[in-house]
Amino acid sequence: MNPPSKPTPPTVWHRLDHFLARLRPHREPLSLVVDGLLIAFAWNVTYLFRIGFDRWFDARPWYDFWVMLGIIAAYLTLFWILRVPQSMWRFSGFGEVKRLTWACLGAGVACAATVMGLQLYGVPRSVLALHPLVTLMSVCMVRVGYRMLYEHSRAQITGGDKEVRRALILGAGQAAKRLMAGIHQQGWIVMGMLDDDPAKQGARISGVPVLGPLEAVSDRAVLGAATHLIIALPGAAARQRRRAFELASSAGLPVLTVPSADELRLGTGSAERVRDIEPEDLLGRETVQLDEQGIDMVLHGKTVLITGGGGSIGAELCRQVARYKPARLVLVELSEFNLYTIEQELSQRFPELPLLRLVGDVKDLDNLRNILRATRPAVVFHAAAYKHVPLMEEHNAWAAMRNNTLGSYNAALASAEAGVERFVLISTDKAVNPTNVMGATKRAAEIVISALVPAWPATRFMAVRFGNVLGSSGSVIPKFKEQIARGGPITITHPDIIRYFMTIPEAARLVLQAAAIGTSGQVLVLDMGEPVRIVDLAQQLIRLSGHAPEDIPIVFSGLRPGEKLFEEMLADSDTTIATPIARLRIARLRERGSDDESVDAWLTAFEALRYAEDEAIRTHLRRLVPEFQPPTH
Repeated sequence: MNPPSKPTPPTVWHRLDHFLARLRPHREPLSLVVDGLLIAFAWNVTYLFRIGFDRWFDARPWYDFWVMLGIIAAYLTLFWILRVPQSMWRFSGFGEVKRLTWACLGAGVACAATVMGLQLYGVPRSVLALHPLVTLMSVCMVRVGYRMLYEHSRAQITGGDKEVRRALILGAGQAAKRLMAGIHQQGWIVMGMLDDDPAKQGARISGVPVLGPLEAVSDRAVLGAATHLIIALPGAAARQRRRAFELASSAGLPVLTVPSADELRLGTGSAERVRDIEPEDLLGRETVQLDEQGIDMVLHGKTVLITGGGGSIGAELCRQVARYKPARLVLVELSEFNLYTIEQELSQRFPELPLLRLVGDVKDLDNLRNILRATRPAVVFHAAAYKHVPLMEEHNAWAAMRNNTLGSYNAALASAEAGVERFVLISTDKAVNPTNVMGATKRAAEIVISALVPAWPATRFMAVRFGNVLGSSGSVIPKFKEQIARGGPITITHPDIIRYFMTIPEAARLVLQAAAIGTSGQVLVLDMGEPVRIVDLAQQLIRLSGHAPEDIPIVFSGLRPGEKLFEEMLADSDTTIATPIARLRIARLRERGSDDESVDAWLTAFEALRYAEDEAIRTHLRRLVPEFQPPTH
């Protein structure tokens, strides 16, 4: 990692905003003090205007000072009743002027009536009449002047009319120093830092004080006028980062973060920039340690083909494979837009990588055969699939079976015929004891792929099974973010629903590792860690966006067709075998008995179901996948 660049010193406008922000938590008492001084100033100016400079002090009665104190007390009392001290001076406008007018007029009339009622004739009547007007002019001019100063300062800091962002940084290590090197130029004011290292607490780093440990983020005095929290702990252990996010989410402010260590290593993020919270930040899992040399031997200098290369998993596989410098990367994708999008990204990030971009459909066996004969890949990753459970469950069962099962068979068969060394099917946890059409079609895909093993020993056929992927298309994180941005409600199917989650990059890296160590006929299972309650995930997102949980309601809509409360990674009768990679295990699946229908016969009967009802499709799937049963809620 490059050494941190020299921090850009804050300008006088940064320092001024920082000073004013420090005063802002004490806005109401300070406002009363300033207004009291202005009322006293107006009282003396009125005397000066009435009797001239030569006599403006000597001509006053002996009790004038006590009258002035009483008038100040009366004005401030009415100001408090009308909530004048609670107003924000930097937003002062016509509404504030109108409220001050009524306050000054009411206080002036009450004070004049009291002075005359007490027969204090030494106070000139003209002073009593003019003082409210002078007071009104004074308090209004100070507020307008403050607003002008604030807006000019904001323009100097942000380069426009955007609000100044004031950050409290969690972490005071090298990442925070690198962030400080350029954050002022982006329109930020850093109010302070927090760090658990006792040696740093009370010190100043790049001119910014370390105000205390991370737990101090819950202290309103420490937060002050901060508008955002920035977590700068890219090199910390996942447990420490997760704790930092949990502490930050309780503060009620929007939370940002610096790029993770992996992003910095891969060059996809800059230490001087902050970004929104991403799914991997919420998951808080340790970085996967891979056998990089073994993966490199499988991919380096080879032609690699990826079906569904423009989808969430397929696109990340493209990015990960590109790092190992294959001889050529072949993308097969049905969506023209997705293909264009990933092609543009790869061309920019890996300009030396030869790309072949093909619009293709895995349901078209002849086209697949032509593509594979022409490109002769050594490794094929089959990521093309329909994966949306409720959508496939109703009226689309045939489409799901044709694409997920027959399409997988087509891709595997064409790969074997072309002499592919390794064929990797991307499967799902929903293939275990499936309760929905999507899961059943993916389990059927595992079975039909394994049926090719005896006839094609030169090709290694394997499947990799993992759970929900955070941030993929159709996943809960993008959906929840959109609902929060609209002000809610967040919709969740059931309060007790839990899921296993993995990030897209983590899943893609483990798929590559599975391709390197897997042998033919195996189903490899990714360790998904601890399950996550969906409602907990939603509540954490609400807090990290700067909202209180009660601000964004959560509505439970009921389980959807084919949906389980709990997902499984292995069937009850299955066992697993450890591999050298901690998060990768090999599943030993139930042996198919003599009574089970053969794959060839099942495939032969496939086309006859083209126009069949969904229930007929489910019946056909159960012939190959007997454990496929609808859920019991």
